[in-house]
Amino acid sequence: MCNVVVFWSGGKDSCLACYEAISHSLTISYLLNFTIRDKPYFHGSPELIHAQLQSINIPFIQKNTTWRTYKEDFECVINELKKVNICGAVFGDIHLQEHRDWLEKVCNKLNIKPYFPLWHRDPIQILNTFLSKGFEAIVMSVRADLFDKEWLGKRINKKFIKDLSKRKGEIDVCGEFGEYHTFVTNGPIFKKRLIVNGYKVLKDGYWFLNVSRFTIKNSNFKIS
Repeated sequence: MCNVVVFWSGGKDSCLACYEAISHSLTISYLLNFTIRDKPYFHGSPELIHAQLQSINIPFIQKNTTWRTYKEDFECVINELKKVNICGAVFGDIHLQEHRDWLEKVCNKLNIKPYFPLWHRDPIQILNTFLSKGFEAIVMSVRADLFDKEWLGKRINKKFIKDLSKRKGEIDVCGEFGEYHTFVTNGPIFKKRLIVNGYKVLKDGYWFLNVSRFTIKNSNFKIS
């Protein structure tokens, strides 16, 4: 049977894509997170993402890279995973055709099948599905020209979706174009729940929630 790896950012879209892949009977062997040194940590620091990955009921790989070496490292990791029967990769992309084209080109070169479970789905429907499945997430960063710092730390809930829905047309409700980024703290694929605390900073046109400490507790979900 073909096993797949999920490209994991720490945010809601990659998390839901993973869950949807499981729901469609794909076997998830690994979560793969690239931490890019010369890029802001929109979803959280590498240390925080590492704690998140440890809290999930799936093996993971965390790889440090740069924009310059990303493609080379991408190909190297996948070629190593192919040795353990990985023949597909799951991505959380929704609308960005140029990025999908690039991923499909690289996957074709590597002879693995790309999966895009969220592709062209309605952003509001994606957020509602994320909530209905029992996932929890908070806002980690926002574009300062679109949101004020009070959005940082907000939970993804019905009120959050309602507030963003009012701005449909002005922004992508899922933040697909970098309007905001999230960090998933709990859900049905988690064995532990994360609680984070931090302070707000403005840098390079974004408000960031810099996490100063976090705690890990038992998840409310039973892992099958």
